[in-house]
Amino acid sequence: MTKKSDRVVAPPTRGIRIRWPRWYDAVNRIHFLGREDRFREWTVDLAEIKPGQAVLDVGCGTGNLTMAAKVRAGADGEVHGIDAAPEMILEAERKAAEKGLDIQYQVGLIENIPLPDGRFDVVLSSLMLHHLPRDLKRRGVAEIARVLKPGGRFVAVDIDPALMGNLRTVAEAMEAKGFKEMRRGKTGFRTMFIPMHYLSGTH
Repeated sequence: MTKKSDRVVAPPTRGIRIRWPRWYDAVNRIHFLGREDRFREWTVDLAEIKPGQAVLDVGCGTGNLTMAAKVRAGADGEVHGIDAAPEMILEAERKAAEKGLDIQYQVGLIENIPLPDGRFDVVLSSLMLHHLPRDLKRRGVAEIARVLKPGGRFVAVDIDPALMGNLRTVAEAMEAKGFKEMRRGKTGFRTMFIPMHYLSGTH
């Protein structure tokens, strides 16, 4: 079972940090117009997570996507979630324990992932990258490349890049770090009236 994380001081970051877990899920339900569960399932489908794989969710929030990933990875899969806010990690741990899911959560930053090289088959990012300035997006991609196994996959879903220039910066950083077979496109989902796009690539 997942254990409660230590009460740690939030690490410094220039990214936006969300620290209100009690409201986070309610706000997401509104933003997704009641389709959040379907969106999470669509994301793990896109990531092609298989039983027994090792998966990391960066910027995991309260853990909804991480839990969907764990269901796909199964009992033999190793699933981790990191978030910049200790409050979100504590809520993610509580929810995973309630559902009997063995997920390893810890406080951590995408620009300094506290996990070893070549550990994961899949890294996920959902609606987090737009919280980062451009240089942290690039550093985050470099860290993701570091923790992925050879041939591992990174899947990011975020708001329309035409509005934020968000996934364009990530795509450029992925290309610079040797990601291949990159795909991008619309998800078919919206947060309220903002369309979302995806970006995936194999390292």
